[in-house]
Amino acid sequence: MSALFNFQSLLLVLLLMICTCTYIRGTAPGLVDRNREGFLGLFFKCARIGERLSPYVSLACIAMAITIIMGS
Repeated sequence: MSALFNFQSLLLVLLLMICTCTYIRGTAPGLVDRNREGFLGLFFKCARIGERLSPYVSLACIAMAITIIMGS
């Protein structure tokens, strides 16, 4: 099933995108910062969410991991 139609998969994709963008911005800030507008601005916004809401994002990642482990 596609990640668009399964809510848990959609949340997983969003969390992974936020975490990946935050990591890339931490290691190579110029790569993410130069694209603040347009479609690639989505990655900049995900990096900002990951930086500013990092405790909540990490709790969401832990909760998602537990639901995936318990669901298997």
